[in-house]
Amino acid sequence: MQILKHGRQTVLPADTWKHHEADHQARVRRYADPYLARRSAGRKHPVEDFLFTYYTQKPGQLLRWHPGAGVVLVGAGAAARADWKYYRMLDDGDLAAAGLSPGTTAATVDLTAFLAERKEALQFAEIILRGTASRPAQFGCFGLHEWAMVYHQDKFELRHEYLQLRLGSQGTDRVVEDNRIRCSHFDAFRFYTPDATPLNELTPSRDNQRAMEQPGCLHANMDLYKWAYKLAPALPSELVMDCFELSWRVRAMDMQASPYDLEEWGYPPIPIETAAGKAEYVEHQRAFSMEAQVLRGRLLEALAPLIAQVRGS
Repeated sequence: MQILKHGRQTVLPADTWKHHEADHQARVRRYADPYLARRSAGRKHPVEDFLFTYYTQKPGQLLRWHPGAGVVLVGAGAAARADWKYYRMLDDGDLAAAGLSPGTTAATVDLTAFLAERKEALQFAEIILRGTASRPAQFGCFGLHEWAMVYHQDKFELRHEYLQLRLGSQGTDRVVEDNRIRCSHFDAFRFYTPDATPLNELTPSRDNQRAMEQPGCLHANMDLYKWAYKLAPALPSELVMDCFELSWRVRAMDMQASPYDLEEWGYPPIPIETAAGKAEYVEHQRAFSMEAQVLRGRLLEALAPLIAQVRGS
């Protein structure tokens, strides 16, 4: 059976979509299996646990492969999706519209149910993505948000209590005091210590988030993964994992530029307290920004027909 196109629908036979599903699950397990093994053993990793602990998507959810809206999955295996949220089985009328024989087992994303329940999330994601894409990238933060999170840490609880500060507490505080702090991302800013908060030249908040986020920000680029998985299963899992893998690499660089000593974890420092370290940071930051803008465009392209349907309803 060949892949068929009927109007806006793509029909995938079982041997085709099962192959995509297996590839996706193997891709996810490269990251999820080590995390699950550490969690079972009661161990933590300051870099590689992050996407599974900070974000709400759990490994089991990420393992589920979704073809995206407008794709019909054919074959016995499709029946398992009858109990998945935002899926439905095709009835005979749907089957005829898709060019399939009556009685064929087939499943697809229930776009009507998805849009009814996720309309606001869809619209907010589109606002954030489009607004961020339209602004000029800023490259002058040098990752100092992580340093602000432990500023005067002797007075406050250290966020990663099992890690050592590379320059010690006083050296870390001097770096914060000797540099401009210009974080534009609320979900980084909200973790500042109370003494660091007034040092930030900007005041990001949940209310002004849609106007503040810009494409040079590491956290805004990591959050592409968040916007992608929050709109599953309407978006294809391949796109979600492209966002995940960019976020994974951004997190690694973010922590290399942090005040923590991560040498024993296999992450050598990017010493942003030096001119050379700042230059290295900006080089990585610019490359990530370019990658993220491409992914942002792909997300907006995938969301466009969903947004159009919401506006036309």
